[in-house]
Amino acid sequence: MVYLLFVSLLWAFSFGLIKGNLAGLDASFVASVRLLLSGLVFLPFLRLRGIGRSLKLRLTGIGALQYGVMYLTYIAAFRYLKAYEVALFTLFTPLYVTLIHDLYRRRFNAGNLALAGVALLGTGIVVFEGWTFSATWTGFLLMQVSNLCFAFGQVRYREVLRDHPEMNDRQIFALLYAGGFAAAALPALFSVDWAAFSLNFTQIWTLTYLGLVASGLAFFLWNLGARRTDIATLAIFNNLKVPLSVAVSLIFFGETANLPRLLAGGTLMLAALWYNRRRTETTA
Repeated sequence: MVYLLFVSLLWAFSFGLIKGNLAGLDASFVASVRLLLSGLVFLPFLRLRGIGRSLKLRLTGIGALQYGVMYLTYIAAFRYLKAYEVALFTLFTPLYVTLIHDLYRRRFNAGNLALAGVALLGTGIVVFEGWTFSATWTGFLLMQVSNLCFAFGQVRYREVLRDHPEMNDRQIFALLYAGGFAAAALPALFSVDWAAFSLNFTQIWTLTYLGLVASGLAFFLWNLGARRTDIATLAIFNNLKVPLSVAVSLIFFGETANLPRLLAGGTLMLAALWYNRRRTETTA
C-alpha cells in the first residue's frame, strides 16, 4: 500500500502540469515521449533470458493498453474537458478494477464492489461542481476508454505475474513501456505536423519530469503495489489520487476548490481504506 500512496502523491501534480504546460501539443506525441523516457529508465534492467515468446507478447500487450491507449485517450480528453472534469471522469475506475478482477476469478465479490462504490462517491463529492454534459460527451467517452485500459492493465499484470512468481518486476517492465510506446508512437507519425513542430523550455522539462518520474518510476511502483495488495485497496487507490490532485491544484497551482467537499470526500475514501483493512485482518 505504501507504493500506491507514494505514486498517488506523485500523480497529484500531473493534472495541473499537463493542462497548464502541455496544452496544444499532440496527444500521441506527449504519450510517446513520456513512454519512451519511461522505457529508457528500465532498459538497463531488462532481462529476457528464460522468458518465453508468449509471455513477452502478453507483457507488451499489457503495456500497449495500460499505457499506450490509456495515455492517448487521457491526454486527448484535455482538449474537451477542464482539469477538474478530467479528474471527475476518472471516478469509475475502481468499479472497472473490481469487475475485471471478478471476471478473471469468475466470482462476484459484493464487498469489493461496495467499497469501490464508496471510492466513487468520495471522488464525486470532491470534484463535482456541475457541468454541461452535452458539451463534454467526447471527453467523457475518451476518459472511459482510458479508465478501462488502465484498470484492465493493472489487473491483467497481477494475474500474469501470479502465474510467474519467479519474475522480477524491474527486469521485465521495459517490455510494458515498449508496448505502450509502440501504441502511442504510430499515430504520432501521422498526426504531428513535424515541419512546424517546436517545444519551449517549459514543455521540455514538463515532458522530462512526466516521462522519468510520473510515468517511468510511478507506473512501475503502481503495478508493483498492485501485486502486493488486495483488490479492494487497489480499487480505492485508483481514485485517491483525485482528492490529492485537487489539494495540489489548490495549494501549488492557485486553482479554486471547495474545501468542505475536499475534506468530506477525502475522509470518506480514507474511511473505506480503514474499513477494508479491518475487514481483511479479520478474515485473514
